[in-house]
Amino acid sequence: MPHTGGPQDYRQTQTGQTAPHSLQCRPANWDKTHHLDREQCCVSTLSVILVALQKGTERPKQGARRTGSLKSSGPIGAGLVQASRSLQTSSQSLAPVPPLPEHGGKVRHGLIPEELFQLLYPKTGVTGPYMLGTGLLVYLLSKEIYILNHETIAAISIGSVIVYGVKNFGPSVAAFADKLNEDKVAKAQEVKDVAMSSLTQAIEDEKKEQWRAEGRAMLFDAKRNNVAMLLETNYRERLHMVTNEVKRRLDYQIALQHLNRRMQQEHMINWVEKNVISSITPQQEKESIAKCIADLKVLAKTTQAKAA
Repeated sequence: MPHTGGPQDYRQTQTGQTAPHSLQCRPANWDKTHHLDREQCCVSTLSVILVALQKGTERPKQGARRTGSLKSSGPIGAGLVQASRSLQTSSQSLAPVPPLPEHGGKVRHGLIPEELFQLLYPKTGVTGPYMLGTGLLVYLLSKEIYILNHETIAAISIGSVIVYGVKNFGPSVAAFADKLNEDKVAKAQEVKDVAMSSLTQAIEDEKKEQWRAEGRAMLFDAKRNNVAMLLETNYRERLHMVTNEVKRRLDYQIALQHLNRRMQQEHMINWVEKNVISSITPQQEKESIAKCIADLKVLAKTTQAKAA
């Protein structure tokens, strides 16, 4: 059986020939797409193994409705979907994407998901996951599917350095990253608060403008009433002016009639007086004067007699 991962394959890779599938740790369009780190590759591999185990071990009950392996795996389904999404090349679904969890799921030994142990516990017991890993490793080594060489030593060394770095510098780096994230969140929250305050102020201003608009209708009503009162006042003033003018003209006509009547009376009196005077003769005038003198004398004697 030909094996992969040996020195010969490594030399073929260095000479420019096509390497076997086991050495192609990254896809051909690596530079065109995003980079996958070692942990994500391991999680994706374990996810595929877990799905295969679920399909081989689960049996649906009678009368029960068949569901997909990812949907029936409980809390592991969301993690598998998120892990395999980066490797998916098909068109994006229109279904709503579930939000990313703030904290990662529980793992054992820094790499193996807790869901794998919980899945194997009912079927294999507590030691089942460890026996599965050990048996799989022994099978790979015994069948020479994986050969221990200098790459294995390099991988163990690199893994040890990574584990050491994570154990010693992980908390400080995580705290630093959390601080950076908190600063970004604080800045975003500050911008959000400023926007919310400005929008709140805009809402208050809009409500005030609406209140002013409601009062504007009352102001217009008052102005209409004032204009109506002004029109009524002008109308009454003009009526009063017309009344006074008519009264003045009537008074003028009355005064004119009185003047005509008085002039006629005076003319009649003067005419009568003139005619009477012209009709008296000198003899009648003398007799009249004598008669008047005699009457006066009689009146004087009568007055003296009454006084005595």
